[in-house]
Amino acid sequence: MKNVIAQHQNWIDATWEKVDKKLSRTAVKSREKIPYTTVNGEHDNRVGKGITWWTNGFWGGMMWLMYEATGNEEYRKTAERSEELLDDALRQYKALHHDVGFMWHLTSGANYRLTGNEASAVRNFFAATTLFSRYNIDGDFIRAWNGEAQAGYSIIDCLMNIPLLYWATDEIGDDRFKKIAMRHMEMAMRDHIRPDGSVNHIVNHEVDKVGVQNILGGQGYDETSCWSRGLAWAVYGSVLSYIHAGKEEYLEAAKKTADYFIEHCKKTDYLPVVDFTAPETPVYYDSTAGVCTACGLLEIAKYVSEEEAKYYTEEAINILKACDEHFCNYEEDEDALVLMGTERYPHTEAGRRGLHIPIIYGDFFFVEALCKLKGREFLIW
Repeated sequence: MKNVIAQHQNWIDATWEKVDKKLSRTAVKSREKIPYTTVNGEHDNRVGKGITWWTNGFWGGMMWLMYEATGNEEYRKTAERSEELLDDALRQYKALHHDVGFMWHLTSGANYRLTGNEASAVRNFFAATTLFSRYNIDGDFIRAWNGEAQAGYSIIDCLMNIPLLYWATDEIGDDRFKKIAMRHMEMAMRDHIRPDGSVNHIVNHEVDKVGVQNILGGQGYDETSCWSRGLAWAVYGSVLSYIHAGKEEYLEAAKKTADYFIEHCKKTDYLPVVDFTAPETPVYYDSTAGVCTACGLLEIAKYVSEEEAKYYTEEAINILKACDEHFCNYEEDEDALVLMGTERYPHTEAGRRGLHIPIIYGDFFFVEALCKLKGREFLIW
């Protein structure tokens, strides 16, 4: 793995310099915001009525990654301010959902682990107990969303939230948090991850017994297709469960989904399309799927044979280089870093409004992957 990285060191260092230059500016400019995307080059702001939105931890989390890697206090100030702004979501308990891991583990969890801030630990414990409480004992899954019609829904995205539960067990020694995380991971291997390594986005479970009522297409093309960002969640989420729980089956799930992603991403020159089995035209890209998967591949490479490590590291770098060349913007007139993200397959006019836009988690995962390539040891998950 290190030998592969060394071959690309000039690109890594040059790209990191551009990222740091850009983010050191936006960290100050957007300090009072929690951005999701940009409008005419300017970060929007989810503070206020959008404060419970699921992506609201990525901006603060990215600031913690940059602070840990550079020591620049401006990043720390923005990360801490983002966490403070997010406090308003804690006062809206009924609006919270399974994505509390995305929201607080990347902000409060990172703050506590890097600085020892006890107030941040309390926030993260609140989030962990919220996620813990969403486990359906009879159906054996963590419920995704609220509302009676969605009582049986689990989504593949939740594999990225359950590291919050592993953290809680490590911190307070109560293994119930970890057990629920593992039960959900094993449910995903059974009900979400298909034999060929592709994934179901939404599974509608029985709520009073273990069983599946039906599969829903969710943000992909249809219920039989493979939404690329959902696959990215499976790749990275599975290896994270392996890191925290140590079960070989989790690593095998990560490799299986990673191999499927790589096989299909190669077909479009490492620029991932929104859904890998949708019609070939029109072509809709999703940069965020690629950069998230790259993070997962770099973690998988740490736990496999030397030959496999070389393969997964090279493929991660191929994805990141393609993103850098085709999707990244380092100019001052655009606050976002990674462009061409897509929220969902654009079946409708409403869906097309989220087509090929910058999305904050694209920036986050690109930065996280570069941190890994730079040799930073801090695992924010």
